[in-house]
Amino acid sequence: MKNHHLEIERKFLLRQRPSGLAKFPHKKIDQGYLTIGQDRSHVRVRRKGLVCTLTFKRGSARGREEREIRLTPAQFAILWPATKGARLTKTRYDVPWKKSVVEIDIYHGSNEGLIVAEVEFPDEISCRNFQPPDWLGVEVSGASRYSNPRLARD
Repeated sequence: MKNHHLEIERKFLLRQRPSGLAKFPHKKIDQGYLTIGQDRSHVRVRRKGLVCTLTFKRGSARGREEREIRLTPAQFAILWPATKGARLTKTRYDVPWKKSVVEIDIYHGSNEGLIVAEVEFPDEISCRNFQPPDWLGVEVSGASRYSNPRLARD
């Protein structure tokens, strides 16, 4: 598993849910933030299904540094209480679209009703050339209102 890379992604609101969403692979995600910097850097812990990780992110919305390590469930349990007041829960659906995968996040709890989609790209060219499906709506890449660290605190 590659633990350091440049994350290139775009984020969208949904115009409508794609048909048959429930049939696509999906997992519940519990995510909490240990630190959130003024410069949009952050350190988070995440449990996605049975996989637990600690992730550091830094940089701008479309291209940012990401470093991630796997945690044991016991390590996650030790760190989780430190995220109190900066947590979110969502269900992520992986929907294939042409050569990409659209990750649709349906938020729960205090963010109930919010649905966003993210697409990660291997390089800037494929990011620029991406043609979103009809069911994606307004692009919100870089809009702090839709950043997970903000959603975890608000």
